[in-house]
Amino acid sequence: MKEQHAFPRRWNICGAELIAETFSSRIWKVLRDDDSVAVVKALKPFDDVEDELRGAHFLKWREGDGAVRLLDFEGSDMLLEYGGDRLLTSVLDADGDDAATEIGAGVLSRLHHPAQRPAPPQLQPLRERFDALFSRAGKANGSGNDDIYRQAAAMADLLLQSTRSPLPLHGDLHHDNIVFGPRGWLAIDPKGVLGDRCFDAANLFYNPLDRDALCADPQRITRMAKILSRALNLDPSRLLDFAFAYGCLSAAWHGEDGNEKDEARELAIASAIRSVRSGF
Repeated sequence: MKEQHAFPRRWNICGAELIAETFSSRIWKVLRDDDSVAVVKALKPFDDVEDELRGAHFLKWREGDGAVRLLDFEGSDMLLEYGGDRLLTSVLDADGDDAATEIGAGVLSRLHHPAQRPAPPQLQPLRERFDALFSRAGKANGSGNDDIYRQAAAMADLLLQSTRSPLPLHGDLHHDNIVFGPRGWLAIDPKGVLGDRCFDAANLFYNPLDRDALCADPQRITRMAKILSRALNLDPSRLLDFAFAYGCLSAAWHGEDGNEKDEARELAIASAIRSVRSGF
């Protein structure tokens, strides 16, 4: 039996196909009466729905510059521009990792392009986003992974204190959130964060998720840092510091969920990034 969903009548949807489902949402590819294709992201009721709703405010603010357009929004349903179905991972497979990183840097550059509009007040301050890392480090008692969590929390605190001119950020940019379609490469599925630009590049170091050896490769980490810092005019050392702190934050989230396997993965890559950083 096909999944059914009640779409707002004004969206003029005449056909729908469920193309993805996550713990937080169902994603529909829809056909509208004017023969245009769009996407509906229907949020499920869960304990952190605000994390998804902030993404809608970010997309509305971007107005299609570097990201898919938010066409309409009702309740917990978003009507979105169809950005395409080719993922950045396909470039990595066909043309190599550096080519994929260059494209990711180009998308980030567009996302960070100044907009003549005030930042949405609903965006999450970056310090608040690091709460899980600070909480994990605060529980450290000198065993297991406590040292790396403490070091990452101290690093994150320094980075956050030294941030100047925070900008609206995507907050979760990676290879599966960059798609190619009629308007070229665009970002999808943002979280909506306010903070340092380096944070927006950090997640790329940990992706794709099924390429652990690649992500932990010191040469890859070095190349990625150089490509991103050059394209975005960022300090590569600061970029790597944010990448290290971000990985430990992600590990802390997995730890909260009891996911020891993914926690260990993130910490292993974070350790590799920390080692590369010492050479910059």
